Amino acid sequence: MEIDQIRKIIELMQEHDLSYFDLTTADGVHLRLKKGTDIEAIRSALASAMPVAAAPSIAPAVAASSTPATAPAATPSGSEITSPMVGTFYTKPAPDAASFVKVGDPVSAGQTICIIEAMKVMNEIQAEKSGIITAVVATDGNPVQFGDVLFRIS
Repeated sequence: MEIDQIRKIIELMQEHDLSYFDLTTADGVHLRLKKGTDIEAIRSALASAMPVAAAPSIAPAVAASSTPATAPAATPSGSEITSPMVGTFYTKPAPDAASFVKVGDPVSAGQTICIIEAMKVMNEIQAEKSGIITAVVATDGNPVQFGDVLFRIS
């Protein structure tokens, strides 16, 4: 399946306000698209799609991005909020809006803390637990990979 075909499917999903699309072709391609913030469904879909999709090009990027995070990881406390998908990380809902959260802000489970844009779809990422944001690790407007640390929370 070509990327242009996938983009066309996403455009049709947006045009017809669909939130879920599942396709299995005779040649073994399985494509599942879902709009929203069902993090577990996204993780399992990415895990199953990762070996089929360009895994060799993603693996070096993950290794490169985890190397700088290793040095600061020795001192921070609390837990990490990681990216559930590959895309572009945004701290604000719009360029001229305030950030969803910043260091020192309290967050509750289910609160939107950032957006990750993947294939022209803006996916709101929500906090999985309550706490205080101790660090914003990812850089606004930069790409993130599945599993990259976005925030630290205590």
